[in-house]
Amino acid sequence: MKISNFFIFSFFLITGFLWGIRVEGLRRHHHHHHHHRHQNNHNNPKSYKNDQKDHQFYNFKPTKMFVFGDSYVDTGNNRKSMANSWKQPYGLTFPGKPSGRFSDGRVLTDYLAKFLGLKSPVPYRWMKYATNRLRNGINFAYGGTGVFNTTVPEPNMTTQIDFFQKLMAESVYTRADIEQYSLFLLSLAGNDYGAYLANGGTVQDIPAFITSVVNQLVVNMKRVNKLGAKKIAVTALEPLGCLPQSTILNSFQQCNATENIAVDLHNSLLQQAVAKLNNETMGSTFVILDLFSSFNSVLASKGVQGSTRFETPLKPCCLGISNKYSCGSMNVKGEKMYTVCNDPKSAFFWDTVHPTEAGWHAVYTNLKSTLTQKIL
Repeated sequence: MKISNFFIFSFFLITGFLWGIRVEGLRRHHHHHHHHRHQNNHNNPKSYKNDQKDHQFYNFKPTKMFVFGDSYVDTGNNRKSMANSWKQPYGLTFPGKPSGRFSDGRVLTDYLAKFLGLKSPVPYRWMKYATNRLRNGINFAYGGTGVFNTTVPEPNMTTQIDFFQKLMAESVYTRADIEQYSLFLLSLAGNDYGAYLANGGTVQDIPAFITSVVNQLVVNMKRVNKLGAKKIAVTALEPLGCLPQSTILNSFQQCNATENIAVDLHNSLLQQAVAKLNNETMGSTFVILDLFSSFNSVLASKGVQGSTRFETPLKPCCLGISNKYSCGSMNVKGEKMYTVCNDPKSAFFWDTVHPTEAGWHAVYTNLKSTLTQKIL
């Protein structure tokens, strides 16, 4: 571990307060590269509808997806009283009104489900209203949460897995369902780090805390594997230093390299851990969705080929009118305390933490070339 680099984390003393003060839903990613034999051909990378593929050539065809984590994958679990994701202008692009997603539209879960040819799994909190959709799996992710408790009083990843285990105990899903047909997605976008700093965690101890976060993530991955999961995808931490909550300090001009060094440590430890898990389980049960590289690639090239360009990729579409407000804020008179850009499709970031639907589509398109080899 690069403990010798801990002094670089001194920057966190200055920017720490920016992390997760309003962490209604944060972020997650992983570092990890496989070299693969197949190439998937998509005639039209722009079309959400064309993102399905022929699966009959592969041994593993997931028909269910079980999702755990935070706002990068949450599709509506947070309580309406607590989360901006249930306020205007969230959901502006899709479905046209707030749906509990921390974006103007679709998020990573929706694109991965489409890739598998599935409907996006129903949020756990709404499962009793959509029993006909349980065959697609369930989304247990809550915006703002982490592997440990955060500043958001919603179920952490351990509790989310408890919910899933309870459904197995009640025979809502069988072990055969899990072993043969299910993809598990674990998302960790950084809320643990925001909470650590908000709760007075010291700069010197950040490397040790990063280690504890990755270790707990590994415990969670092993646990779902023991419950029968044969394919477990975990996100690499995205470049936190590129989120607008960090780049606002320089008018959204450049990423914060110091914060991204901390992210590098998280991702390298995760990569080592996943390699070890795969050695122990024989095969590629555990895979990393490398959001770090995908975000960086899209931000650097201001989009993906054949898609909308993000001319100012670090600048969010929806922003509070001052640092007292955030996207979705209203004052006591019911007036909007935020501004929204003219075209969310031209923005990579929706708010100070989360991508737009167009941003997620670009990230997904960047990931897509490796998804077939990693997941199917």
